[in-house]
Amino acid sequence: MKILIGTNNRAKTKAIKAIASIYYPEASFINKEVPSLVSDQPMSNEETRQGAINRAKQLMEQSDGLFGIGLEGGVQEIGGTMYICNWGALATSNGVVFTATGAGIPLPEEIAVQLREGAELGPVMDVYTSKNDIRQEEGAIGVFTNGLITRSTMFEHIMYLLIGQYELSKKLL
Repeated sequence: MKILIGTNNRAKTKAIKAIASIYYPEASFINKEVPSLVSDQPMSNEETRQGAINRAKQLMEQSDGLFGIGLEGGVQEIGGTMYICNWGALATSNGVVFTATGAGIPLPEEIAVQLREGAELGPVMDVYTSKNDIRQEEGAIGVFTNGLITRSTMFEHIMYLLIGQYELSKKLL
């Protein structure tokens, strides 16, 4: 049984493997970099969700597996404050797609200004933290929660929601 992962990002891969291996211990995992088909920096819940769906669906169109997982991080402005947003999608071989969203936290205005001007959160956070490739590790959520929630644990929550929906759908058939 194969579980397809629509990225090579370490934080996302770690989340998928950590949760999916609990429910599917015999599964093998295959990473395949597929485009989100949305902006490099999604700027709304809608765009971020669509990016996750696009990744998951492309996986299932290109390969066979139990299901494909797309995870996407973005930002959304609410009442003048920019928040981190994140979405996941699980696509099955018969075309069913499940979606789920996760934690959100406000970003400092000095970061939000750069995003509004067209910058991408990952590189902005690299400069902000003086680290390299933060999106592969703790992510912005890790920085702004003082390490209590990392990018991987944020996406683990989404994985529970996706697998829960998928397993429930099998019982209802």
